[in-house]
Amino acid sequence: MHILRQGYPFIGTMLVVAVILYFLFGLYGIVLPLVLAAYFAYFFRSPERAVRQDPSLFYSPADGTVMDVTEFYDDEFLNAEAKKVTIFLSVFNVHVNRAPVEGTIKYQRYTVGHYLPAYDKEAAFENERFAIGLQKDGLKVLVIQIAGILARRIDNWVGLGSELRQGEIYGMIKFGSCTELVVPKEVEILSRKGDKVKAGITVMGRLKP
Repeated sequence: MHILRQGYPFIGTMLVVAVILYFLFGLYGIVLPLVLAAYFAYFFRSPERAVRQDPSLFYSPADGTVMDVTEFYDDEFLNAEAKKVTIFLSVFNVHVNRAPVEGTIKYQRYTVGHYLPAYDKEAAFENERFAIGLQKDGLKVLVIQIAGILARRIDNWVGLGSELRQGEIYGMIKFGSCTELVVPKEVEILSRKGDKVKAGITVMGRLKP
């Protein structure tokens, strides 16, 4: 378990505020900033996870709760009939995103949008989002990070051409958010609405033999 560097400014700011309030108000003044500093350390945590590499499996790209499983035609990257699993991340979930499969980033798109609650069905269409398309040996997978009412920043440290191993961390969404996994229609989806999932641990789908 370690804390992502993206959390240091938040934690540091609260600690500085705590010191200032201590000199102004004594011990009573430091309670709230210390609680917030502890929460930011908790929010920006990134647990170590040993991910078993298996090209037939599709791991969850995020920690959270499955909101929906749908079938549709994806014209953004797969250009084929597809299945989509939508995952809601609360402010208490681990917020790093992991690659569901091994592959090369062949597509990426950032879309400016609104900040509806992540659980709102319109959020996938209206909110700020960042999509990456992974491809290997003809298999295409799309992962979409969607901002929420509190999530005002999507961070990624990958780009076109980046090679990702299965389960490798590539980005995060700051505070409550939503992540979508889009896979080919022939993939058997193992997750159902209401399931609790963990990135790089929960197998969300598998290629049919």
